[in-house]
Parts: sequence; structure tokens; C-alpha cells
Amino acid sequence: MSSDPLWGDPLSEAADSVTVPFPGELGDVTAARLAAAGYLGTLALGQPPASAEHRDDILLAVSELAANAIQYAPGPFVLSLRRTFDGIHVVVADTNPDPPEPRRYHPSKGGGIGWHLIQALADEVSVVPGDDGKEIHLFLPW
Repeated sequence: MSSDPLWGDPLSEAADSVTVPFPGELGDVTAARLAAAGYLGTLALGQPPASAEHRDDILLAVSELAANAIQYAPGPFVLSLRRTFDGIHVVVADTNPDPPEPRRYHPSKGGGIGWHLIQALADEVSVVPGDDGKEIHLFLPW
């Protein structure tokens, strides 16, 4: 098996973190999820998640954050994942300094559930505003 420059050698200890920039296009939701899946797959070689649901929850949270970045903060965004002592720290940095606002779910209009879902999946959520945008930090179990 060859070494991949993004993920490192999968037979050695998994990378502690990964950071991937995206231009902010619709297909980047899938690309962000795939990048997270690749990182988690490599991480699982050395330390599998306590439950398969943890991996799925992280991928769902990444998908929701990427979709929100594209919809509400047009422009590029950056996804970072890193292993912590008790889970995974996910960060999405986007170009909109405004914090997310929970919306009511409207089945006929679509949407409105993503931010609530993120809050339910993560052990901890914080939003750090900056001059050029914000960072959303999630801590999820692994």
C-alpha cells in the first residue's frame, strides 16, 4: 500500500489532524464528507471508534456544517479535524462572521433542521467570530 501525502502512511500511526480548504461550491459538501471519511478511516486503523455511530455522527455533522457554510457564507471554507483525548474536534471556518441562527423546521420549505442536528450530535459546540468570518467548533465522541 502506498503512502498518500494527504493522509500519510495508513500502516503507521494515524495523522493527528487534517485541514482541507474548499472553494465553497455545492459539490464541496460531498468533498468535505469524503475528506472527513478518509481521515476517520485512517484514524480507525490505529484506534477504532467506540461505536460505529460515532463515525456516522461526525460525517453527518461535517456534511451539515459544509452545507451551511455554502448556503449562508458564500465563499471558501476550511474543514479541520483532529483527534483529542476523548473524541474528535471538528472546525469549519467560513466567511460569514454572523453566528448560526436556529430556524424552525418547515417541511414544505425545507431546511431548518441542520443547526439543531449539529447541537444534538456534538458534546460541545462553540462559535468563534472573527474579522473575516467565523469558526464553528464541535467536539464529538470517538
